[in-house]
Amino acid sequence: MASRSIGSEPRVAHKGQQTKATIIDAALRLATQIGLEGLSIGALAEVAHMSKSGVFAHFGSREELQLSVVREYHERFENEVFYPALKADRGLPRLQALFENWTRRTSAEIDTGCLYISGAAEFDDRPGPVRDALASSVKTWLAAVYRAVMQAREQGHLAADMDAQQMVFELHGLILALQYEARFLRSAKSLDRTAKGFENILLRYGAQVSNSPTKKTVARKAASPSPKSGRSAKVSI
Repeated sequence: MASRSIGSEPRVAHKGQQTKATIIDAALRLATQIGLEGLSIGALAEVAHMSKSGVFAHFGSREELQLSVVREYHERFENEVFYPALKADRGLPRLQALFENWTRRTSAEIDTGCLYISGAAEFDDRPGPVRDALASSVKTWLAAVYRAVMQAREQGHLAADMDAQQMVFELHGLILALQYEARFLRSAKSLDRTAKGFENILLRYGAQVSNSPTKKTVARKAASPSPKSGRSAKVSI
């Protein structure tokens, strides 16, 4: 009987990881089309051209498959939206980069759907690990947006007395409105209205935005109190 080579087990493990990654990729694409609830071992096996037992061997249950898809979606979301924004200067430039990336990601998902939004509709009243994983992912992202808002306030780019949690709530609302208007109502002006809404939010919370031919940039705002609110809103980058 031939003995197994020393390096064969790592190669087998690596191949198994690659196979699982391929299955998760197919599962994610399927979930954005039919929803997490419609995702099953059988449906995925058909799409991935594998046997049910082959798919089951990697996940063990439908719930674990769904959880793996949620984790993969969150990782990709971070790689496309969060990490690139860290290259921007701390403060309002980084907050703007976060929102621009968020908007770009949402726009790209108009045809496929956002798993966070569709998942919320599917699992909002269904307690369990999948709902918990979805909610945790969204909360993690919103916490990152909150930190960006707080940094902008600390840098003097937003008014000192602005409500950071309220601002995050409104920014999240803009993204939800964009998805609804573009995906469901097929509004051609949804992106423009989202950009305008973001600008309005920045202005209300103490920033001043100027328009340029290529992009919106932050302008320096005098440190004099606003005649309406009496608060200081200095922007210095």
